[in-house]
Amino acid sequence: MRALVIGLLIRLWSLLPLRLAHACGALLARLIMWFPNKPLKICQTNIRLCYPQLSAPQQRAMVKHIFEETGKTVTEIGALWLWPTQEVLSLVKSISGEELLLEAIKQKRGIIIAAPHIGAWEMVGLYWASRFPMTSLYRPPKMSEFDQFVRLARERSGSRLVPTNTQGVKALFQAIRKNELIGILPDQDPGEEGGVFAPFFGISTNTMTLLPRLARKSGAAVFFVFAERLPKGQGYHMHVIPAPPDIASADLGAAATALNEGVARCIELCPEQYQWIYKRFKRRPAGEAGFYN
Repeated sequence: MRALVIGLLIRLWSLLPLRLAHACGALLARLIMWFPNKPLKICQTNIRLCYPQLSAPQQRAMVKHIFEETGKTVTEIGALWLWPTQEVLSLVKSISGEELLLEAIKQKRGIIIAAPHIGAWEMVGLYWASRFPMTSLYRPPKMSEFDQFVRLARERSGSRLVPTNTQGVKALFQAIRKNELIGILPDQDPGEEGGVFAPFFGISTNTMTLLPRLARKSGAAVFFVFAERLPKGQGYHMHVIPAPPDIASADLGAAATALNEGVARCIELCPEQYQWIYKRFKRRPAGEAGFYN
């Protein structure tokens, strides 16, 4: 029943102009904020941890804007997944740093696109896969009924999705050797075996080592890429930012620190559009108390 309702909502949102879909998302978020809820509590905790220099009123204002942008992330899915492909791609109105990525492609090194959860992260794969061969890691949704739906939505512009296992990693290496693009989400907890602790906004954070290992072993160029949501439903501005040099360091601690620095640089450009409702600091070093209790 839950999957049916969500599917219906996505289809309803797809009928709206982007500006109206965003307005509905922001309104829905403001309504949700009136009631105690887990995402709100997580967001408040994250902002308190990452922006201690802000006063309490400033933090509250930031949380409000974050929730509004999160609401837009939800309701814009209808357009990004169900509108005609070319109509979706036309929503990318401008790109900064594109020339750097194109130059790296000419060098035939392979490209790793690190796409943090900022703005319309679904747009990153859709857009770049329409221009170049692209392989991305894919973790099936918790509601298995949506697996085929999500796959079709993400692959329709040309992207190839591979599982988050040994087979998938092998496919990523093969794609890099062919001078293709690969896509990875760099800002989720990788589990106990897949990460090391490195600073993120000054907080020790379990950080993936897969991306740095890929960069070091393949020699691929790494770029942080995200689609910033423009006001009034005007579309999106794509940012392409070169990764810090240490991203491919043999020292995994230094590489993980560089990875987090890259994500933080992206967040600095539009902090309210980051996914602050995620428990990024849930896993703590041994003996350290948790933040979300």
